Amino acid sequence: MPSAAALDRFDLAILDILQTDNTTPQRVIAQAVNLSAPAVQRRIQRLQSTGVIRANVAVLDPEKVGKSLTILVEVHLENEWPDRTAPLRARIAAEEAVQQCWSVTGEADYLLVVTVASMADYEALTQRLFEGDDNVRRFRTSVALGCLKAGLKVPLGAEPVPPVGRVSEA
Repeated sequence: MPSAAALDRFDLAILDILQTDNTTPQRVIAQAVNLSAPAVQRRIQRLQSTGVIRANVAVLDPEKVGKSLTILVEVHLENEWPDRTAPLRARIAAEEAVQQCWSVTGEADYLLVVTVASMADYEALTQRLFEGDDNVRRFRTSVALGCLKAGLKVPLGAEPVPPVGRVSEA
């Protein structure tokens, strides 16, 4: 996988566009970054094959698909040894309602972002994830009242590519 230093200004500009709308036609990206469409296509393929671009997905509005309840869950463990946490980690990874799971510092060990349709669904989820796991000391639930900002865009600090003339190969 290329390091951040291996990404040039063209790569960063392409990534910035794709993070905003990954359905942007390559010819439009090519115009915006002053490269040929084939050069943009090669760069995108390289960024995908090296894992810089991890996935191309549709971001849904949870409310419009009946999952209007977002819950943040702090999970506190008894022991952080990998052999003790592996079963919980596997359950979390397999659970569709868990959108994100972060291993964190501080009082909690994990922070989960969960999207469900109802509190009954959340209660069933907590039973699936935590019930009978003697390594889970406790979990703390915070229900999101509203969303001030949500996104997946990674800030790149990309400088715009100057519109000097199209570069055919890069």
